[in-house]
Order: sequence, then C-alpha cells, then structure tokens
Amino acid sequence: MNLVIVESPTKAKTISKFLKGYKVLSSNGHVRDLPTSVLGVDVEHNYKPKYVVPKKAKKNVAQLKEALKSADLLILATDEDREGEAIAWHLIEALKVGKRKKIQRIVFHEITQNAIKEAIKKPRSLDVNLIDAQQARRILDRLVGYKLSPFLWKKVAKGLSAGRVQSVAVRLIVDRAREIKKFKPDEYWSIEAELKKKDAQKEDSFIALLNKKDGKAIDKLAIKDEAQALQILDDLNQAQYKVADTVKKESLKNPLPPFITSTLQQEASRRLGWSSRKTMVVAQQLYEGIDLKEKGSVGLITYMRTDSLNMSLQALKAAAVFLKDKHGAKYALPSPRFYKTKSKSAQEAHEAIRPTYINYEPDAINQYLDPSQFKLYNLIWRRFIACQMPAAILDRTTVDIEAKNFLFRTSGSTIKFDGWLKVYPAKFKEAFLPQLAKAEILDLLKLSNEQHFTQPPPKYTEASLIKTLEEFGIGRPSTYAPIIFTIQSRGYVIKDEQKRFEPTDIGFTVTDLLVEHFPKIIETKFTAHMEDDLDKIAEGKMQWESAISEFYEPFAKILEEKYETVKTKKVEEKTDKICPKCGKPIVIKQSRFGKFYACTGFPECRYTESIAKKTGVQCPKCQQGDIIEKRSKKGRIFYGCSKYPDCEFSLWGKPTGEKCPQCQSLLVHKNNKIVCSSKECKFEKELEE
Repeated sequence: MNLVIVESPTKAKTISKFLKGYKVLSSNGHVRDLPTSVLGVDVEHNYKPKYVVPKKAKKNVAQLKEALKSADLLILATDEDREGEAIAWHLIEALKVGKRKKIQRIVFHEITQNAIKEAIKKPRSLDVNLIDAQQARRILDRLVGYKLSPFLWKKVAKGLSAGRVQSVAVRLIVDRAREIKKFKPDEYWSIEAELKKKDAQKEDSFIALLNKKDGKAIDKLAIKDEAQALQILDDLNQAQYKVADTVKKESLKNPLPPFITSTLQQEASRRLGWSSRKTMVVAQQLYEGIDLKEKGSVGLITYMRTDSLNMSLQALKAAAVFLKDKHGAKYALPSPRFYKTKSKSAQEAHEAIRPTYINYEPDAINQYLDPSQFKLYNLIWRRFIACQMPAAILDRTTVDIEAKNFLFRTSGSTIKFDGWLKVYPAKFKEAFLPQLAKAEILDLLKLSNEQHFTQPPPKYTEASLIKTLEEFGIGRPSTYAPIIFTIQSRGYVIKDEQKRFEPTDIGFTVTDLLVEHFPKIIETKFTAHMEDDLDKIAEGKMQWESAISEFYEPFAKILEEKYETVKTKKVEEKTDKICPKCGKPIVIKQSRFGKFYACTGFPECRYTESIAKKTGVQCPKCQQGDIIEKRSKKGRIFYGCSKYPDCEFSLWGKPTGEKCPQCQSLLVHKNNKIVCSSKECKFEKELEE
C-alpha cells in the first residue's frame, strides 16, 4: 500500500479520485511548530529550534503513524511552496519515518488527473533549501515577537506584541495617517463651458474645460481663487465658441495579465469588497476541490500562492479553442499572449492563477458553488480568458474650441471593438461627442466656474496596502493575508466605514516607540533585505544560520541596552472623574483594545470602564440604551447597545438615525452607501455629495 499525505481533507478527497490503489490522508495543516510557552530557539547554539507536536495535532499524528505501518511507500504531496516543503519535512520528523520507509516528494500546481499522474511519475527528494528558508522565516519571526513583545509590555502596556513584518505594515498606515493630518489643501478653480451644435437639442450638449490662454497651457492650480475665476468669466463675455481643431485617434486597450496572489487579493478587494483573508480561504477551497456531483470533487483553479505569470501551453491552447468556438475567430489570438513576471524573486510557484478546466464556465457550474466561490471563480476564469483575447479598440476624439484668446478642450471615446472587454468588463466609461467640423460655430448653454481643493493622499485599503508591500518587497504571496489579519487582530489598526485603514491610539504609540528605539526593524528597506536573504537561502546561496545571526546579534545587543535606557511610557490622561468603588481619581489608560477609564488605586482597586463613542441614536430594541461604537476581537468596528449584555442589539455600519422607508429598520452607512440594517430588506441609496 502506498500512503499519500496532503494538508487538508478536501485536497485528500480530490486527489484520491485520481489515485486508485493509494491511501490518501490529510495532515490537517502543520504537525509541528515552535512551542507557545517558551522561545523555542536556542540562541546560544546556532539558533537550533525546538519543535513540538501541538496538542490539536497529536491525535491526527497518531492516526498517520498507524496508517504508515502498513505502507510500503510514503508520498508527500503538500503544496509546492516553501511552507508546503516545510510541512512535508515536519511530517517525516513527527512520524519518525527515519530509514524504515521509502519516501517520495511530489509537487503539482493544479489538482487535475494529468497533473497528479505526471507528478507521480516524476517524484523528487525534499528540497532542503526551501525547508531552510521557511525555517529561517519562522525563527526570525519568533525571535522578534518573543524578544520585543515583552519589552513593549514593560515599557508601554501588557498584551502588546511586535512582529518583524507586521510592524512595518502598521508603520506604513501610521505614516500615511500623519501625512493626511499634516496635509494643507490648496484652493483652485476650474472653468467649464456647456456647449452644443447649432441644430442640436439641449440633451445632446457636452462639456469642455478651459485649457489654454494666449496659447499657453493653464496649469491645474493656475486659477487660485474666485476672483481670478470671475475675471476669466468676465473676459469670456460675448465670446464666440468655434471649433479650432478635431483629432481622431484609434487606440488599443490591452487586457490585464492573469492573476497572481497579490493582484487577486487587490481585485477581490476592489470588485467584491473582500478582505485578503477571505479571498485566500475561498481560493483554497477552489484549488483543493469542489464537489461537482457526478464529476466528483474537482480542483477548479491552479495553486493560489504564486508570484509567477507563467501559463502552461496546454491551458493556452484550450483557451484559444474555447474562444473560437464560443465567440468566433475575431475574439481569439493567432498565437498565445505571454506575460513577463516583474518580481525578481518570483519562485513560489510555476504558474499564474488560472482555471484548471477552461470548459467549466462559471455559469455552468454555479449550482455547485456557494455565492462566494462563484464570485471568485468567475473573476479568475474571466481574467484568464480575457488575457488571451485581442485588445479592445477605442476611437478617441479630442476637440479644441476657441473663445476669444482662450481655448477649451473636450474629448470622447467610443468602443470600436470590445475585444477582451466582452469577457472581463473593466471600469471604462464611453464618452460620446457629436460630429464636429473645424471652424464650426457652437452654441454656449452655460459658462460656469467651480471651486476645488487638492486632496491628501488616500488612506490605505487592503488592495493599496498589499500593492505597497509588494512594491517595497515586503512579505511574499503566502504572507499578505496573515499580515493584514494580524495587524487588525492586535488592535493596531481598524477599518472605517469605507473599509480604509486607520491606526488606533496604541498603533501610534507602539510605532513611535519602535521607530525611535528600533528604527532598523521597521524600516522598509531593511525588511525587504531580509526577504532577499530568505530568497537566497531558498536558492542555496546562503546558510540560514548566517542570515539569522546577521540580524539577531546586533538586535539582541540593542534590546539589552534599551531595557536599561528607555523609560516606562505611561500613557495616561487625567480626568475629573472619581472611582465609584474607592473614591480615588480616574485616569484614561490605553491598551491594545483602545482607551479606557481606570482607577489610580490599581492594583488594590481594579475598577475600569469603557470609553464609548456615542452615535446619538437610541437602541431600537430596548429603547433605553444608546448605540455606541465597538470593536470586535478581529479589530473591526461595529455598533451595539450600551446596555450590553442586558441588550444584545448590534449592527455593522454606522447608524444614520433615520429609519428605512420600506421596513422601518435603522439605516446605516456601509460601503459608501446608505443601506437598511435588516438582512431581509434590500433598500439602499447613494450618499449625497
């Protein structure tokens, strides 16, 4: 009997369909890790880790050991990235295989019959370099977390923690928040003319913006105040509007490349409003297998942790055949389109994220998918098909219009050939212009000025934060989602109603302390350098012990000094409140969960009281409490009754105080809209400008 071990039961179920005569079992994730109660790394003896089998894994490990007894061959089929390689190695160690059994390692990037059978034909040994790279990452993160966190407990507040990569992500959000706060907007004005052809109806009018004066371009910020704007309007009094020039150009709009991990998370955030964590959970389900009833469990997408844009020729040929049959020859390419991977470290997997079976159109298998699975599969399937379709062809017209010594400009685009947009619609607005001839005189319907202000840099969203981390070379495909989840669960950042990140008070405090005393650790270039070292280890160009030593020795020395020199930072604010229990003054303290009232008589008196942000809306359930802002354990803001636990009313989205015109439930701000808080009611309206 041959025993195959994978990470998850779903993956085991799908693979067993292709491997008759094999026993396929699951490790249920990691079977060994560093202990939680102690450091688990011997810094005195070349950073030797001490691994243990976690309590939750012991029963499963025992079952795997029992199954191994009757096996002639052990085949490890864990994921093909560093973490998968490390899990395979930990399985060998936890099962104490030794030399008793023959061991093979197989890898594949899609769970299909051909891929599995080809992998079985081409087994390999474990890649020690990949294992070392993953081990180095785990040890580095443990050293930073377990050495720096106690420092924060002592100098700031109990329960705080620091992470090698997560702290850098928090710093990006903190720095952006301060940029926004310091930003001073500049006022500027625009001038626009609403025009139409002489014989046209008013509804066929179009807008042209002031572009030049005396032949010189007018800069965006050139018109600084209303007085200047009114002067221009006055100068244009009685002006004749004549077409000076029209330029027509045909332009191509090329399709986007297939997804890699970061772009999938960004697009799911933008289009679906999903967190990176949810995206990866659903992608994992699609990869490991969906039960398609008579077809059994089918892996619908290739491996979802990748930074490679490679695509197999077999998949490209299948896409070309599908497009010709489904949409006609004009929607297929004469030869495949290839994309070049930008990242120099792209090595986590061999292919981009794509559907494993092109003919499984999303709508055709919708009945087997839950709503989330359908949405993500639809996105992945369409993005891949679109990347093998011709460019969209746009007709773009630019018109210059003279008015005295001023020149207005307008432009419009129409889609001449939709190309890939037929399958993967992009946010593209067609702007129609009437046919205009040179020297044609136009009617002015309205001349107006409008005040504007320059805008600060936007807050980070999940999509923009992942993009920035990727640009700086911080983290890798498998780490983006855990990074974002961790910084929220630790209470260092929260999301506002528009799902944009903002730092909490404790996020500012911890970041400032780390920047002042450990600037290297949360410096983006240094963190990117550490990622490069991990890549070198994976390539066999560097020893993992050397990489850790290079970091840890100076870090340990600085940490020892800082314990002596850094004073305890008391984050307290005085209040005029008195403790109702002992009569001593109440102060405002700070923890990872935010600010709270606390008695100065601590530890003898342990009285505390939460500081709630009131919304001014009465609880509709008990009619006694106020609805206040709260935060979940994962760091998300929600709203609930101040009388909790007596009243458990809660809702997502900030209440407006208004009632739904359809069902009388509370209306809330959510995703840039005003929607009904009742799940059964679909009422919504756009926010007024």
